Amino acid sequence: MPKRGKKAKIPLSEEEQLLLFQQKLLAEEEIAKKKERLLSQFLKDKLAKEEHNSALNLNKINTQWRAVLREVKTRELHRDIEILSQTFERVVDCKDSVIKSLAKDLSEAEEQYAHALRSHLHNIDQLLALQRRRLSLLEESYVMELETLTKEFETERKTILEQHEKEIHYLQDVFMAMEQNYIDSEYESKLEFQSMWDDLKNKNLEEKHFLRLQLENIVEDLWKRFQDALKNYADATEDRKIAFETLKVKDEKSSKEIEAQMKKIQKLQEAISISKGKILLQSRESEDQNQYIRSDKELVLVQLRKLKAQRTRAREIAQENLVKLTLESNATLKALRKIVDKGEKILKLAEICRKFETEEEKVLPFYSSVLTPQEQEIEEQNQEELTEELVEVMADYVGMENFWKRYNKVKLEKLSLLQRRARLLEINGKLREMLKQYLDGISVSDEVLSQLNPLFIVNHQSNLPPAAPGLQPPDREPAAAYNVIEAAHVIAHTL
Repeated sequence: MPKRGKKAKIPLSEEEQLLLFQQKLLAEEEIAKKKERLLSQFLKDKLAKEEHNSALNLNKINTQWRAVLREVKTRELHRDIEILSQTFERVVDCKDSVIKSLAKDLSEAEEQYAHALRSHLHNIDQLLALQRRRLSLLEESYVMELETLTKEFETERKTILEQHEKEIHYLQDVFMAMEQNYIDSEYESKLEFQSMWDDLKNKNLEEKHFLRLQLENIVEDLWKRFQDALKNYADATEDRKIAFETLKVKDEKSSKEIEAQMKKIQKLQEAISISKGKILLQSRESEDQNQYIRSDKELVLVQLRKLKAQRTRAREIAQENLVKLTLESNATLKALRKIVDKGEKILKLAEICRKFETEEEKVLPFYSSVLTPQEQEIEEQNQEELTEELVEVMADYVGMENFWKRYNKVKLEKLSLLQRRARLLEINGKLREMLKQYLDGISVSDEVLSQLNPLFIVNHQSNLPPAAPGLQPPDREPAAAYNVIEAAHVIAHTL
């Protein structure tokens, strides 16, 4: 085939040149648009990768940070547990010392009570012995007085009986003599009377015969007069006769009563004379007894004065104790009112806190014992060594165990929350500093450039001063270094 020859260049017109220039501009614009599209797509892909990488790195940082925080938290919890165990041991030691002091006070009080009881019993024994001695002395004196009185009575009785027998024999002899004299005199008087009676009888017979004759006339006259006078007298003295008879009967009764009273008076006089003798004896004895009683009375008065003084002192002491008791009772009432108000506040707060409790706290409000088995064994041994009285006293506070558990739990949670808050505030401050440094590294200004900026790196060097080796904390490990490259820097260098 024949070779084609080169075409001759035909000059273009201005319109064709304009069209060609427009086509070139359009082609350049399309290329620029394609580059922009590719750049925007590249940037979107790069941004998505950066976001994915940032999310992945954030997750890694979070996991590493959480591990670090867990380690720090475990260390802090171990430290807190050690501190709490030490505080618990200190509190337990304080409680043990308080219990020992209370037990010692109780034993001292028991010893004082036993000593007071022994002294009281000893004083009572002494008083009883003194009373027994006094009773024995009184009994001996009574027995002696009784023996003397019985002896005196026996001697007096013997003398009286002997005198009575002598008087009876004497009276019997007198009676026999008088009876003999009476018989002799009666015989003589009978003989004289018989002789005289015979003489007088003869004379009287003669005179009677003579006088009978004289007197018969006189008697008749007198009889008549007498009968008249008798009638008059009987009529006049009939009332007096009745009164006389009544008075006579009364006189007989009164004479009998007088005789009986005279006999009684005689007996009474004899009894009075005997009683006077006894009174003299008893007056002498009573004087001695009165002297002894006066001395006893003086001693009793002295003791009475002492007892009155002791009673006044006891009253003053009791008054002071009563005043103290009233003051203490008022103080205790005020304290109890405060405690009641505090308890009401606690109950109200418990009702309010109940609303904010979690389900776990509502189901299990009390934690189990945090003691180890060895500590529990030691506590059981200590409880076995306690006395019954201390066990009874501790039993009164068993009901407060759950309260103290819950209180301690709340206290521990409060302390842990305060520590956690402090740590979070510290972390928040650090994060704020990091965020500020990051924002300062992103934004470029004179103020930022004048300050220290870890993100401002020129020739692989920052404007931060090198850390002194002595300022590095020995306990902490050196922080891991992370290289951060901005996406704008990468895009600028890739394009």
